[in-house]
Amino acid sequence: MLLSTQIVFVKMLLQVCISNIRSILVSSLEKVFCWMGMSAGAGRAARIAHRGEVVKKADKRTSSPGTVTPTSVNYHFTRQCNYKCGFCFHTAKTSFVLPIDEAKRGLRLLKESGEYLDILAISCDSFDEDTNKLIGRAQGRKSHLDNLYRVQNWCKQYKVAFKINSVINSFNVEEDMRDHISELSPVRWKVFQCLVIEGENAGENALREAERFVISDQQFQDFLERHSDVTCLVPESNQKMRDSYLILDEYMRFLDCREGRKDPSKSILDVGVENAIQFSGFDEKMFLKRGGKYTWSKADMRLEW
Repeated sequence: MLLSTQIVFVKMLLQVCISNIRSILVSSLEKVFCWMGMSAGAGRAARIAHRGEVVKKADKRTSSPGTVTPTSVNYHFTRQCNYKCGFCFHTAKTSFVLPIDEAKRGLRLLKESGEYLDILAISCDSFDEDTNKLIGRAQGRKSHLDNLYRVQNWCKQYKVAFKINSVINSFNVEEDMRDHISELSPVRWKVFQCLVIEGENAGENALREAERFVISDQQFQDFLERHSDVTCLVPESNQKMRDSYLILDEYMRFLDCREGRKDPSKSILDVGVENAIQFSGFDEKMFLKRGGKYTWSKADMRLEW
């Protein structure tokens, strides 16, 4: 998602949080996620992240043995981005995007449901502008950090929980981010170890070369220890990240990352969820181990605004 579009969208979404509408984000995405077993009362928690990613919570329901019942699905509805992060593992290998009329309709539905937006996540890999440029998270003279603080202020104004995602790599592994994280006060700071995915950011047909961003397990551990007093920090190593996400791509295919690359299933639009999800490579035990299931509803966070 283009940064300028993303920021405008975030502002629009937050500005309507004062509306008094009972419907929740499920109403806007129910056609996409109805297969996950959600009811109108189940989707009180939704998170929106960078690069056109929607993460949705689902109800627990009885399933047959061997059937994966998703709790959270990451739906990457576009691969388009105006940033060029060198370690990106979901690159613009296709230009497919939703038809504009459908996209507008979805935004209107999100606007109507804005009051119940719980968590909004923004990526920030460094608090140094020069480092951001080296990473590729920069666009001309626009300041990524200015946008970060702007969105944080909107979240505070409209009572939306604020989350930060950071990818730790060779350019920021020595950085001390404690003061900035303390100032921004996110409810959750997700810290990822830079991950290499064949065909995305490594290999012959990749659009990125992430090898120069890779850090060792010990370097990642040293970064975590340096920030161990940050209570909202949630670390995620390569081992935890690889198989613990259910990811749908822009064609609504599950992406299996078990072999170090993204192997797509058939689309759920063609074969249904139960068939497609068998090829997702999802490891539910690792999902729980990495802390994938946590308090998503801001009503339960007891935040002081």
